[in-house]
Amino acid sequence: MASPYPRSLALSALVLFGSLPILAAEPPGDLWQLTTQMEMEGLPMKMPVQTLKMCAAQNAQEPPGSTNDERGCRNSDMHRVGNKVSWTSSCSVPPAMTGQGEITYEGTDSYSGTIKYVTDDGNMTINLTGHKIGGCDHRR
Repeated sequence: MASPYPRSLALSALVLFGSLPILAAEPPGDLWQLTTQMEMEGLPMKMPVQTLKMCAAQNAQEPPGSTNDERGCRNSDMHRVGNKVSWTSSCSVPPAMTGQGEITYEGTDSYSGTIKYVTDDGNMTINLTGHKIGGCDHRR
C-alpha cells in the first residue's frame, strides 16, 4: 500500500504555490503624499506647509483628496482634458468661500496646481503638489 504522505504533500504544495500570485498582487490603491501651502492676500507671510498621505483608487480620474470633506467643502464640475484637471469648489463653513482649482499631472506619479478661493475676508490661493509614494488599500 502506498503512503498517503506524498500525495498530501503534493496537494499542500499546489495550494501554497497556487496562492502566491494572490499574495504578491499589487495593492488596489495608490498612496499619495500631498503638500499644500496657503497664501492670503494682505498677509505678509505664507502659512506653514501642510503634508499628508492619502489613499486613492488606482487610475482615479479625480485628483487624490478631491472628494467632498467633513468641513463643508464640496467639489463639483470636475473636468479632465489631457494632463489637466479643473473643478469648482465651495465651502460653507465660515468663512464661506468659492473657488476654482486646477492641477497638471506630470506623468502618472505627480502633479502640481492651485485652488483660488474668493471670500469676504479676501482672496486665498492654495498651492498643491502630490507625489505617488506606494500602494495602499483604498477600500478601507
